[in-house]
Amino acid sequence: MTLTLTEPTLTSRSAESPLLQMTTTTPTVLWNDSADPAELAEAITWGCVGATCNPVIAYSTIKKHPDVWAPRIRAIAERLPTAGESEIGWQAVKDMTVEAAKLLEPAFAKHGGRNGRISVQTDPRLHRDKDALVAQALEFDALSKNIIVKIPATRTGIEAMEQATYLGVSVNATLSFTVPQAVAVGEAIERALVRREAEGLDVSTMGPVVTIMGGRLDDWLKKVVARDAITIDPGYLEWAGVAALKRGYHVFQERGFRSRILSAAFRNHMQWSELVGGDLVVSPPFSWQQKFNTSGIDPISRINEPVDPRIIDALSSKVPDFNRAYKVDGMTAPEFEDFGSCRLTLRQFLTADADLDALVRDIVVPTPGN
Repeated sequence: MTLTLTEPTLTSRSAESPLLQMTTTTPTVLWNDSADPAELAEAITWGCVGATCNPVIAYSTIKKHPDVWAPRIRAIAERLPTAGESEIGWQAVKDMTVEAAKLLEPAFAKHGGRNGRISVQTDPRLHRDKDALVAQALEFDALSKNIIVKIPATRTGIEAMEQATYLGVSVNATLSFTVPQAVAVGEAIERALVRREAEGLDVSTMGPVVTIMGGRLDDWLKKVVARDAITIDPGYLEWAGVAALKRGYHVFQERGFRSRILSAAFRNHMQWSELVGGDLVVSPPFSWQQKFNTSGIDPISRINEPVDPRIIDALSSKVPDFNRAYKVDGMTAPEFEDFGSCRLTLRQFLTADADLDALVRDIVVPTPGN
């Protein structure tokens, strides 16, 4: 028997957005995986209370709206006459972030800082330098009261997240695909919160989250299966990220971590629908939110429904990298940055940085005749 995607329960309340139903009837919250103000404004109408961004998304947003961003980038270059391409591009990203943050201020006030935040990601080129990551986290935190700062879930990045949290920055783990990464981050954040409390420092309005990029875990395992000629039901590979997300969520609940799991990198509806009911964040791209809202899927609580044991058993017995991703002790911190998903995604983020530099170059120093 081939198991692929679950057959969703169709809702009779077809006129109502499934995402709005979720955000009004369950503890699961919606964030928008983009800082694009137009997308975010519409997502807010169906209950969105946060946003995430990364170098790929920022570059894509700027490229998609040249009528908006080309003149603004030229203005930044004029205002900063000695700035290089990278500084100009990152200033544009910071400007985009501040504008998105304003849209989320009502949610920030309503939720006491736990939601209503906009993520801005540290420069991936700093991924090997803890002190530089912490310094940039503090810089970004100062942009607006409702910023949350993305830092990679590598050994160096987790050390930076612990220090930044201690200094009062709300953090969001990125480059995070596995249960052991999520748990290591959750433990680091908890240590930092305890340190702050011991020194009489406020933690009541902090809102840390820990991302598991479930779809990117699926992507990597599919590459492994193809590379190693592993025969397995292809439908099972659609469940790996969901399994990691559910496992991570329940470990966080059992251990009482104050940070929340965040589902990102969507490849199928289950990375949303199977998590409904949990006290966690789902952060789909805007296009996926549109799909979910027309899906007819009833957003009932499924967070406590386990993934079929046959799927877990098959993945565990045939795909070693699934065990590394699914077991709490599947990897140690020094191994995180060498995991396939991490390397591939870091390279993509670094490429986006270079692409943004090139885009700025074309605007500020256009080819003659253009």
